[in-house]
Amino acid sequence: MAEAQNPRVEEQDISQLLKVRREKLAALQEAGKDPFQITKYDVTHHSTDIKEHYEELEGKTVRVAGRMMSKRVMGKASFCNIQDLPGNIQSYVARDSIGEESYADFKKYDVGDIIGIEGQVFKTKTGEISVHAACVTLLAKSLQILPEKFHGLTNTDIRYRQRYTDLIMNAEVKDTFVKRSKIISAIRRYLEEEGFLEVETPMLVSNAGGAAARPFETHYNALDEDVKLRISLELYLKRLIVGGMERVFEIGRVFRNEGLDTRHNPEFTLMELYQAYTDYYGMMDLTENMFRYVAQEVCGATLIPYGGEMIDLGTPFERITMVEAVKKYAGVDFDQIPDTEAAKKIADEKGVHYEARHAKGDILNLFFEEFAEEHLIQPTFVLDHPVEVSPLTKRKPDKPDYVERFELFIYGREMCNAYSELNDPVDQRERFKAQEAALAAGDEEANTTDEDFMNALEIGMPPTGGIGYGIDRLVMLLTNSPAIRDVLLFPTMRSMD
Repeated sequence: MAEAQNPRVEEQDISQLLKVRREKLAALQEAGKDPFQITKYDVTHHSTDIKEHYEELEGKTVRVAGRMMSKRVMGKASFCNIQDLPGNIQSYVARDSIGEESYADFKKYDVGDIIGIEGQVFKTKTGEISVHAACVTLLAKSLQILPEKFHGLTNTDIRYRQRYTDLIMNAEVKDTFVKRSKIISAIRRYLEEEGFLEVETPMLVSNAGGAAARPFETHYNALDEDVKLRISLELYLKRLIVGGMERVFEIGRVFRNEGLDTRHNPEFTLMELYQAYTDYYGMMDLTENMFRYVAQEVCGATLIPYGGEMIDLGTPFERITMVEAVKKYAGVDFDQIPDTEAAKKIADEKGVHYEARHAKGDILNLFFEEFAEEHLIQPTFVLDHPVEVSPLTKRKPDKPDYVERFELFIYGREMCNAYSELNDPVDQRERFKAQEAALAAGDEEANTTDEDFMNALEIGMPPTGGIGYGIDRLVMLLTNSPAIRDVLLFPTMRSMD
């Protein structure tokens, strides 16, 4: 029975291999062939260009560049495979084609080195489209050792910390982030076609409002003032609606001082948009049409796989009120519950935990989270939230305890949050007072009064529909990714110190 590999011996072997790579670099530099002195390489084609247009390019000279992922040296001729952004391609490297000195250099190149190859396009005897090298140029020397295969990089923590290695070794990871870029581009195209203007608003703010979340705090030395990182985009975008910019959107990072899990990262990408002279029904129509458009543009279909389900973005999304959802999945009709005391009593009976400060509307929301959310697999708009959990939303005229708000749920997850925006400055000030009372009672996520925003509302804001989208969650959905860290190039990680 063979003995298990001694970890110390393995470390010594790796150390020796790393030493050899540095010695190779030193030898190149001494010979006047320092690859790091090369400033550019004119690439004419990518790997997929050559494969997709082989009939046009056969026998033509091309220049490709990328990372060498494999090499087979066979005497006077060798094969190597180089990987670029869209894919990879094989190259045939022969001593008689590139010269004896260059071939001797090539044989010393390591897997992981970045090279440029100029040569003619052809097919091997086995039918593989390749480049017959006439010239090979070392563009950058890799001083580290890549895993031989992706199973050599199974530690999830290392994959997230060393995303650059993850991208090299796993084509699916790279495809996810290429698709992420396409998703954001498609969103921009759709909104621009709908007449929206993309804008930018401050990240450092004196009053972090617009969402129920704890902000990160920092100090602005030049002004000697404490400031916060924004938790939403809302209050500044509404100021622009007041200023007459009738359709605006922003895609940007926001920061919330909260925990990490499969759906949450302290910094994430949020998109908010606001449209004057419409309401939350207008926002529903826009959302449904945009999701359908983006899925078709990026995925080529509106029926997409996610987590073992097929999500149908092509048919009309279901619409249900929060009261109806709780009645359906918890068997409790909050329209029949007269007050907070009765709501707390039914919560005790159902085992729903609440805090002393919670009112009837808060408890309705807790029931929804406890009993209904997980059942909303296909796209579902949940309408008409209680006023207690919606401080910036217009009340329903016929049911003033509720507001004109919806959230879109897919696969049991909130995908966006939308309002008929509150534009009554008197009502808004009362809502802020209620938020400040909640803050004083221990709710660390409650907002404080933003006096400049109040001044803007008093100048006058037209009836407006507004919505916020978690871009990362949309990317998760359209790439069938189980965790938010899988769609963030550099997710937040605990320090290794």
